[in-house]
Amino acid sequence: MPPSPAPRPRGKLPARYAAIVMPLVLSVLMTFVVSAISTLRSLGPTSAFLATWPAAWAISWLVAFPTLLAVLPLVRRIVALAVETSRSN
Repeated sequence: MPPSPAPRPRGKLPARYAAIVMPLVLSVLMTFVVSAISTLRSLGPTSAFLATWPAAWAISWLVAFPTLLAVLPLVRRIVALAVETSRSN
């Protein structure tokens, strides 16, 4: 009987998912903060803010996540032009 492969640590996704997970987490956090600030600025600290903000966040996230996926390759190229790569010794 051939040996079975080593079990994968529980709770973590394989590294190949990093290209999706990073923009997902970034878009959730950024839209959470930005939509809260803009909704709070617009409505003030009222009950209307609490009623409006979740929908504002959801709409902004629906735009931000696919936008991040689309522009990330361009952003990586721009960063590569602006930042010197490290040299291995």
